[in-house]
Amino acid sequence: MKINLHDDACHVNFALFILIFCQSKIMEASWKDNFVELDVNKPIWDRFYMVAPLVVIGTKETDGYDLAPKHMAMPLGWNNYFGFVCTPRHKTYHNAREYGAFTVSFPKPDQVVLASLAASPRNDKPGHKPILDNLKTLPAEVIDGVFLKNSYLYLECNLDRIIDGFGVNSLIIGEVVASYVDKDAVIKSDADDQQLLYQAPLLTYLPPGRFATIRETMAFPFPADFEK
Repeated sequence: MKINLHDDACHVNFALFILIFCQSKIMEASWKDNFVELDVNKPIWDRFYMVAPLVVIGTKETDGYDLAPKHMAMPLGWNNYFGFVCTPRHKTYHNAREYGAFTVSFPKPDQVVLASLAASPRNDKPGHKPILDNLKTLPAEVIDGVFLKNSYLYLECNLDRIIDGFGVNSLIIGEVVASYVDKDAVIKSDADDQQLLYQAPLLTYLPPGRFATIRETMAFPFPADFEK
């Protein structure tokens, strides 16, 4: 009997293709069994928890200053730029645009209630947020602004740009022109990082509505010769 090696090879390749295809479909079905597919036609961010910072943004207002907590906030790149998400529906947006500057305070864990109170609504008096009269603040040194007193890190920022168009939200970006960190929280080359964070723990927000204190940490396992 004459054997057609070409046909046999084609049959083997086809069989392997079918096997791999079926295995991939089985694997696809199996990992999806452990997940809930979310409807991306509406915001998804209230369906799970993430880790985020909690900062208090300070801005100049006509008759004083405003403080507002934000969690969508972070450094932008390796240089001294900092950004946070806001909306034109909030005074923080218009204050930063009008006066061209803002401050950033990083509260300590025992200040979580104070940070939350900074989000209290305004009263009937235009531009007045009564709770701010009871929050202790410190004056900024370079820009016209204030900090939330007793925070562990302060930034003073000149407005760099505002990028609109993220739905109803905007990204407000500032260049850091001054910064101050609590002596107990500054990283030192001759100090143990774990001990530093244990003694000066960090406040973390877990959107959509929880917070945590970070005290126990471990060194990240960077690969050999890693460079940022």
